Amino acid sequence: MSLVLDAAAQDLLFREARTANAFTDEPVTDEQIRAVYDLVKYGPTAYNQTPLRITLVRSPGARERLVRHMSEGNRAKTAAAPLVAILAADIEFHEELPRLLPHFPQAKAMYDTLRPVREHSALVNGALQAAYFIVGIRAAGLAAGPMSGFDSVGVQKEFLDDDHTPLMVVNIGLPAGSPRPRSPRLDVDEVVTTV
Repeated sequence: MSLVLDAAAQDLLFREARTANAFTDEPVTDEQIRAVYDLVKYGPTAYNQTPLRITLVRSPGARERLVRHMSEGNRAKTAAAPLVAILAADIEFHEELPRLLPHFPQAKAMYDTLRPVREHSALVNGALQAAYFIVGIRAAGLAAGPMSGFDSVGVQKEFLDDDHTPLMVVNIGLPAGSPRPRSPRLDVDEVVTTV
């Protein structure tokens, strides 16, 4: 194969990595999260947008408030995870574009009056950044348990504001127990079309 990444790194980030449902008691530090973000912030997005916003849920009170908004199957594991992050898209991301894209000063103006376009762009690029964040968690030797099973409106009201749309909730830590066998994946010929 013509992959530059060595086999051990491929295993760490993709082949051997699993979505975690249970974690050890080992804490996840702010330094680890800072290192993850400092790595994944370089992932490409459209117009160098950076709509991802991360809310770390650490305090017992905040965790209890979050668990109330999780679907039944996600409550216990969210309550027990060493760290939980709410990943959201900032719909007002365009305010940062003059700083993030200085060679294209018109970028902010493109989004100023087009909120539906801005919302779509924030969700797409925020989700892209969320994927980088999960790979970064794996690169730190941790495991991620991303979840979409939660009351999005409730989480937004409880932790965010009207300009921040929740994308997912991610449990983070060192995995505990044996992972489930890897589920099947589609083959390249089922996914890739050349025209």
